[in-house]
Amino acid sequence: MKHLLLAVTAALVFLPAPFSHADPARVTSYVTAENTGQRLAEAGGEDLVDSPPISEKQVYIFVDPSKTFQTILGIGGALTDASAETFYKLPKSKQREILRAYFDPEKGIGYSLGRTHIHSCDFSSESYTYVKDGDTSLDSFDISHDLKYRIPFIKAAIDTAGKDNFTLFASPWSPPAWMKDNTNMLHGGKLLPQYDDCWARYCCKFLQAYEQQGIHIWGMTVQNEPLAIQPWESCVFSAEDERDFVKNYLGPEIQKEGLNTKIMIWDHNRGLLYNYASTILDDPAAARYVWGVAYHWYVNDSFDNVKRVKEAYPGTHLLFTEGCNGPFETNQLSDWIWGETYANSMIHDFNNGAEGWTDWNVLLDEEGGPNHVQNYCFAPIHADTKTGKLFYMNSYYYIGHFSKFIRPGAKRIISSSSTDDLLTTAFINPDGTIAVVVLNLTDEPQKFNLWMHGKAAHNVSPAHSIITLVIS
Repeated sequence: MKHLLLAVTAALVFLPAPFSHADPARVTSYVTAENTGQRLAEAGGEDLVDSPPISEKQVYIFVDPSKTFQTILGIGGALTDASAETFYKLPKSKQREILRAYFDPEKGIGYSLGRTHIHSCDFSSESYTYVKDGDTSLDSFDISHDLKYRIPFIKAAIDTAGKDNFTLFASPWSPPAWMKDNTNMLHGGKLLPQYDDCWARYCCKFLQAYEQQGIHIWGMTVQNEPLAIQPWESCVFSAEDERDFVKNYLGPEIQKEGLNTKIMIWDHNRGLLYNYASTILDDPAAARYVWGVAYHWYVNDSFDNVKRVKEAYPGTHLLFTEGCNGPFETNQLSDWIWGETYANSMIHDFNNGAEGWTDWNVLLDEEGGPNHVQNYCFAPIHADTKTGKLFYMNSYYYIGHFSKFIRPGAKRIISSSSTDDLLTTAFINPDGTIAVVVLNLTDEPQKFNLWMHGKAAHNVSPAHSIITLVIS
């Protein structure tokens, strides 16, 4: 048994008043910094005042809200079996704390986007499906497994966030074993052609069953990590396979059933993003069913590949659908690099056109699970299921610098740094507030001027810190 996790209390703040172009504009700073007690801590405010002439001796973050780009769908994480099972092992008071910490837009960090899975994935306690073996009619389709933990957890999250403020999408990890050429949900394998139609109908049954439970699945990816042969639930789809499945089966079936579920392709790493996506998007008969391209962060960064898709297919939407750190080690829970990894990715992804960003499991236990193949990893919040104590990793706060202040419907605007030492992105929210995120990955504090419309406000980015500057 790993030693007990420590509890950390998240000191969070309320969203500020709306931004107005009337002078003076107020800049309020919220900071999370290494080797300090600052965690999404309000660090004072300053008015934007007339700026002296621009100087190369000064460092600037230039903000231009007149240039707008993609609209944000949401920011959040995955509501998996593992998260739900861990949640219901905790005392009611801790359950309420987790819901508030993640999903309350005022008292927490306001998650507005979620992912879940179609039957089991690696972060389930066992492999399972919703039908009996060989039932091609799908008469035995039954989601009762999910009614014990996952569906109540999802409902509680949605209730806390507010139904109009939360978007949920789903991904399959593998068709049932009997539909595959390796007769196994694990270890890759491929969907047998004679079950293409059956699998498309199965996916629609899932969407309809959740709808009957009062949970709307806004979108779905065709296959989680379609080129990965994993020791857990996995299934291989070449780009051509996925193109034909979407074109001939999944797209038409969703349309026939009158579902308004968005289809996303790929759902794998950035490295092969362009090649795979272009194979599908260059076929008009397939592309007509595709809302966008989903992707993950594993293997390498390849940030420019996100931009390449947006450049080549400007009408196609981009959504980051999974990232996590691991393997899990209790003695690494406090390592500062984990939050920085998230923020670095989020800034680059948003600046390259992503419309939303989804972390992996929102909650895991003291071992980084449960996981039926021991593929343990980190989550922003871990719970010791023996004591009920919660541990908030710094990744929780780093993600919160985006999710709390960048709300659904926000539009990305120009935010340009005059130094490589500070990374930045910025958004204007539907209520008019402007959120500017500034990331310092260096060992030194960085003085800078936030500059907008010829006015500036001075600030300091501590070493290894993230700041959200809210202009109101």
